[in-house]
Amino acid sequence: MSTKISPTKSLPIRPAKPVALIAGPTASGKSAIALDLAKSRAKSDLDTWIINADSMQVYADIPIVSAAPTADEQSQCPHHLYGTWDGTESCSAADWANRARALITRAHDTGALPVLVGGTGMYMKVLFEGIAPIPPIDPEIREVVRALDTTAAYAALMIEDPERACQLDPGDSQRISRALEVKRSTGVTLGDWQLAKTGGIGDDIDLTATVLLPERQWLYDRCEKRFEIMLQSGAIAEVEALLERSLSPDLPVMRAIGVPEIAAFLADEIDREDMAARGAQATRNYAKRQFTWFRNQSPSDWTRVESQNVDIEHLFASLLHN
Repeated sequence: MSTKISPTKSLPIRPAKPVALIAGPTASGKSAIALDLAKSRAKSDLDTWIINADSMQVYADIPIVSAAPTADEQSQCPHHLYGTWDGTESCSAADWANRARALITRAHDTGALPVLVGGTGMYMKVLFEGIAPIPPIDPEIREVVRALDTTAAYAALMIEDPERACQLDPGDSQRISRALEVKRSTGVTLGDWQLAKTGGIGDDIDLTATVLLPERQWLYDRCEKRFEIMLQSGAIAEVEALLERSLSPDLPVMRAIGVPEIAAFLADEIDREDMAARGAQATRNYAKRQFTWFRNQSPSDWTRVESQNVDIEHLFASLLHN
């Protein structure tokens, strides 16, 4: 007598350290998708932590101007690293990555899924790949290098680090100066330093990454509408309060998209119509730069969604029920 054995249905295995990433340019709908993902998981009694990965939404002074999730949205599931830094501080990619890494660990310890949401590619790059342990630059060397005009600095870099120079646009003054000061101060090229990156978590997690790259005109139209909505929602008063703090104009919070335009309006340098037009244009320009970065610089295994219609059941199937 033989016994018939029925095949056992295989169940999905939950990754030990799953992390979701929703990236893309401003106004592409990242925050709404993240919240939809959290709500869908909540139906299966699964916890989700949304972690900000936007370099302006980290500042407490500008939640409206930076288009951070509203208090109502943040109340629907745990949100982290929104408004965490004061405007007097400068949040570097390394600063953010340290906080994000700790939060991801805490989320896993509690059984929650960490979902990174934002448009700052450099933040993500440092978190996943790590950062080169470059020592502080000699102040005298930095002063000499920063005093050079771009043409002279590029010519010097062609001699001292030709490999890096060939990788850079001859007009990219910031990156040219950085590469030159690193080489002169440490005696090691920036490329060689980057081979020794440390602290990245990319190899220790199971990443499900989605990059939103919707149709450009749709995105630009949203940018324009968003800026007007910000103005109607209190952005002008927000910038007015920020200006009252008399912060250094070199701080990141003072250079956030919308702040210079609204500041010019408050100083009676431009009228409201011009301010709205400039702010919308600055937002579109920023979205274009982000769009280009994510299309060309993000890893090839990150799923690209080139439509404004996003199916979270398809994109995050493995994370919705386990």
